[in-house]
Amino acid sequence: MSKPSPEVYESNRGMDAHNAAMREIRARNDQTYDPTEPTRVWLDEDNTPNGVKQSLTIILNTGGCRWARAGGCTMCGYVAESVDGGSVGHENLMAQIDHCLDHESENADDPAELIKIYTSGSFLDEREVPAETRAAIGETFSDRERIVVESLPDFVEREKLTDFTDRGLETDVAVGLETATDRVRHDCVNKYFDFADFETACTEARAVDAGIKAYLLLKPPFLTEREAVADMKSSVRRCADVEGCHTVSMNPTNVQRYTMVEELYHDGGYRPPWLWSICEVLEATADADAIVVSDPVGHGSDRGPHNCGECDDRVQTAIKDFDLRQDPSVFEQVSCECELTHETVLAREKSFGAPLTN
Repeated sequence: MSKPSPEVYESNRGMDAHNAAMREIRARNDQTYDPTEPTRVWLDEDNTPNGVKQSLTIILNTGGCRWARAGGCTMCGYVAESVDGGSVGHENLMAQIDHCLDHESENADDPAELIKIYTSGSFLDEREVPAETRAAIGETFSDRERIVVESLPDFVEREKLTDFTDRGLETDVAVGLETATDRVRHDCVNKYFDFADFETACTEARAVDAGIKAYLLLKPPFLTEREAVADMKSSVRRCADVEGCHTVSMNPTNVQRYTMVEELYHDGGYRPPWLWSICEVLEATADADAIVVSDPVGHGSDRGPHNCGECDDRVQTAIKDFDLRQDPSVFEQVSCECELTHETVLAREKSFGAPLTN
C-alpha cells in the first residue's frame, strides 16, 4: 500500500499524535488488491422501517477512506484492504457491481429487496466513488425496494442522494457516528466531526425523503467496560431523538489489523467488549424511538466481542434474534456463570489500560 500522506482536507482535523501513529502503523501493510473484485459480498436479512428484508451487502474496493489515509480512526483497519494508489475508476467499480450481481444470482432464489453498499470509507465522497458511478449504481438497482450507502456526514448532500430517491428507491445513509459524545469521538476514535454535523446530515437527507442509519461503536480504546456501556446507552437515545434517524446500529469493536487498537491489544492494554455488554445496551434502549440493532463481528474470538467461550454462540443468537424481533425478552432465555464476572468487571474495572479479564 502506498504510504498515506495528509492533504488539505485531512490536515488539523484530528489529534496529531493519533494521526502520526496511525500512519506509521498503516504503512506496514504491503498487500495489494484487484480493483475489479469487491472486498466482500454476502446475502443476509435486515430489519428496516418496512420490516425484515432480504439483503445483498456489497463492500466495494475503492482507493480507501481519505481520512484513514491521513491517519484516521483508532479501530478501523479497512483501508488496509483498499486498492493501492488511492483511486479506482468507473469501469472497475462497475465490474465489482457485476461480480456482486453474479454472486446474488448464484446464491439467492430472488433478487434482494435491500441493497447495502459500503466502501470502508464514504460512498458519497466522489474521490472514492465518482458521480457517474453513483448514478450508474442507482440505475442498476432501481428495481429494488431500498438502498443503504455509507458516508461520513460532511459528504451527505441532498443532490447526491437524488441519484437514488429520484428512481423511487427508499434511501438511507449509514453514518459512522461512533458515539454521540464529542469528546469520546475526538479523543478515543480520532474522528474530526461533531454531533452537530451528524444532525446536519440528517437534515440534508430529510430534504429528499432519505433516512439516516447511525453506526455507533461499543468500547473504543481508552474507555473501561462500564464507561463504554454508559456511553452507548446515552448515544443510542440521542441518535433516536434526531429527526430522520430511524435506525441505530451498535457495532462492538473488534481488533483489526494495522490499527492502534491492535497495538494496544498486543500490549495487553485492550480487551474487546463483552457480549453481555451488548445485551445490556440493547435491553436498556429497546424502548428508544428507533430500530436498535447490533452485529458483533468476530464474536467468540479473542479479537472480537466475547464472553467466557462457553456461552458466546448462544448469546450471539439472542442478539441476532433481538435485531429482527426487537423484543428484549430474548435475553432472558440465555444465561451463564460468566455473567457474574461481567458484573464484577463493570463494578471494579478502573483503568482502560488494565482490563480485568482477557
